[in-house]
Amino acid sequence: MSTKAEYFSSMPASKAVIFNAIPALVSELMLLVYNLADTFFIAQTGDAYQVAAVSIATPIFLLMLSMSIIFCVGGMSCVSRALGAREFQRAKNFCAFAIWSSVIAGFILPVILVLFMNAILRFIGASSETFGFTRDYLSIVSLTGPFFMFSICSTGVMRAEGQARRAMTGQVIGNLANIILDPIMILNMNLGITGAAIATVLGSMIGAAYYASYFVMGKSELGINIKNFKAADGIARGIFEIGIPACLDPVLMSVSQIILNSMMTAYGDMAVAAGGVAMKVNQMATLAAMSCGQGVQPLLGFCVGAKTWKRYDELFSFAMKFTITMVLSVSALCFVFSREIVGMFLAVPEALNYAVNFNRILLSSAAAFASFFIIINALQAMGAARASFVLSVCRQCVIYVPTMCVLNFFFGEYGLVCALPVTEVLSLIQTIILYRKELHVLRNS
Repeated sequence: MSTKAEYFSSMPASKAVIFNAIPALVSELMLLVYNLADTFFIAQTGDAYQVAAVSIATPIFLLMLSMSIIFCVGGMSCVSRALGAREFQRAKNFCAFAIWSSVIAGFILPVILVLFMNAILRFIGASSETFGFTRDYLSIVSLTGPFFMFSICSTGVMRAEGQARRAMTGQVIGNLANIILDPIMILNMNLGITGAAIATVLGSMIGAAYYASYFVMGKSELGINIKNFKAADGIARGIFEIGIPACLDPVLMSVSQIILNSMMTAYGDMAVAAGGVAMKVNQMATLAAMSCGQGVQPLLGFCVGAKTWKRYDELFSFAMKFTITMVLSVSALCFVFSREIVGMFLAVPEALNYAVNFNRILLSSAAAFASFFIIINALQAMGAARASFVLSVCRQCVIYVPTMCVLNFFFGEYGLVCALPVTEVLSLIQTIILYRKELHVLRNS
């Protein structure tokens, strides 16, 4: 088998990182734009409670994303290392297991969500004013489960085989369809938040159709032939060992967001709406870091499999510099134009002022989370399952939640928001220590 991933071993480090990271960045930014489009067009209804409902529903979206990350990140790490070691049949097994398992999980999760909808809504902090809106939105959005999870997993294995641009194309197509449908459904058809949910489902189906055609038409060198589906011989274990720790971060982030929303309700629905918008704006910088990490991970994984450590160091060094520069640039723009950006989503003065201040606080730790995401993706590329697990649990449970409680007690709603930047800095310190230890062990094994 010849795979596009092989030329990553000889392409200049800077070109290889950019070649893989830019499509990932475009994909992630399109995902953000589609999320912002939902909020923007819902805001045009003039109903702040519908805007708040979308913010309250965000943890459930993160939960669905986290489930897909198990197979996306686990599959990408295992496939790239197998390709680096030239174990091509094993790479096919990893790919088939990841794809088919993501589809099955995509059918199970929505059923659970619908069966326990009312209890879930109460748990995530929906108030009497936002309960109905949030229920309507999630009831429809849950239908995206199998399409969304299949699409996310497909991007991972496609990047692992050197198809970053095709992976980007599918997400752009699906998200662009969603953005086009949003104003039609929300405003022209006067469906409000229900229209946003319908647009999300249709966009997800269109994106999934693109990825399905890629595999069915034989464009993939790995393929998803059911005959290659295999759980034994370390296939399932390899994916879950990396995928589960990787998914824990958004899962625990979802739980943290629920706790944050619940604590923020003490300061009113306008504070909740402002916090949700500030988080979405901050995602522009966060997703820049995440996309660079996702872009460099298959490159690093290939080097780990091939044991080309000089190449590994070149890729890691450039990725770190490139990511920090990009994230700081995006953060600076978001900081300077905070009022203009959040003003597109919130018109109520109280909510607007909250959102501007919240957004600037969140952006203060840009360099820390840029570094964190590159290192965490490097650990996943190594197959360092234990370190990834420890970092995920510590970041959200051991550091973030207690920090929220302490800062909320002393500084109120602004303390709640400050908890995230503090967490990013403390998590980075811990991540650097574990990364150096794992890298030393791997190179000397």
